[in-house]
Amino acid sequence: MAGTALIALMTGAAHAAPAPDPLQSPMWDMQAERLFGHDRVVFDPRVHIAVPMLAENQHVFPVTLDARALPDVRRIVVLVDLDPIPVPVDFVPGKAAPWLGLRIKLDQRTPVRVAAQTADGTWHVAGLWVDAAGGGCSAPPASRAHGDWAVHLGEVRGAVWHGTDGGGAAVTRLRFSVRHPMDTGLVDTIPAYNLETVRVTAGGETMAQMTVSGSMSEDPAFTLLLPAGETRPITIAMRDSNGREFTGRLP
Repeated sequence: MAGTALIALMTGAAHAAPAPDPLQSPMWDMQAERLFGHDRVVFDPRVHIAVPMLAENQHVFPVTLDARALPDVRRIVVLVDLDPIPVPVDFVPGKAAPWLGLRIKLDQRTPVRVAAQTADGTWHVAGLWVDAAGGGCSAPPASRAHGDWAVHLGEVRGAVWHGTDGGGAAVTRLRFSVRHPMDTGLVDTIPAYNLETVRVTAGGETMAQMTVSGSMSEDPAFTLLLPAGETRPITIAMRDSNGREFTGRLP
C-alpha cells in the first residue's frame, strides 16, 4: 500500500526479545519485527491510549495518545495489528508535545497500540483490544457517494485555543481537519488515494511532522498540543499520494 515504505524503521543493535505480548495478538510478532527491527521494545504503562472500547463507527474511530510521561520522545507510531493497512500515522512531535488526537479506520476486532520511541532508541508500547463490526478499510468514503470530494479536496479548517490540560498545565491546542477521501485501494474500482505527509509550522518553525496512510479516516482531523502561549501564524502543509500539495493557514 502507499506509504508502507515510509513506516519502515531503521534497525539498530540486537537486543533481547521483548516481553510476551500482553494482548496475545496473533500478528504482534510479525508487526513488531517489521516496524521495530532489532530495537528494544518494552510494554510501558507510562504511554497512554484513550479509545472507545467498542467502535460504533468503524470508519471514524477516535484515538488519543499521550506519551508526555516519557523523556525525550522522538517518534510515535500508531499500530492497528489486524488492519490491512496497520499504521495510520507515524508522528514526529518536534516542538509539539508527544500527544495527538486523530481518527482512524478499523477493519475488524483488533488491538490498537501506541509505540513511542525515546532518544535511546527504545520503543515504549501500550495498547488494548477494540471491538469493531468490520469493513472500515473496505467501504467507499461518503464523499464518493455524494460526488463532491473533488470540489472540496484539500480544504483545511482549524482553530487554536489557549488554556490548560487535564493536569492544569498551560497549553496551546491546535485542531484542524482537511477534506480528502483517504481511499485505501481496497474498494472495487476505487484506487488508493490518500494524504501521505503533514507538516505543521508556526512562524516558519516546524512544530510536528506526520506520515499518514489510507487507514486514517476520510477528511482526517488532528489535535496537537503546541508550546504554551504560541501565537505565531500556523501553516499546515500536506502532500498526497498523487503528488498534489495543499496548504492551510491559521492566524
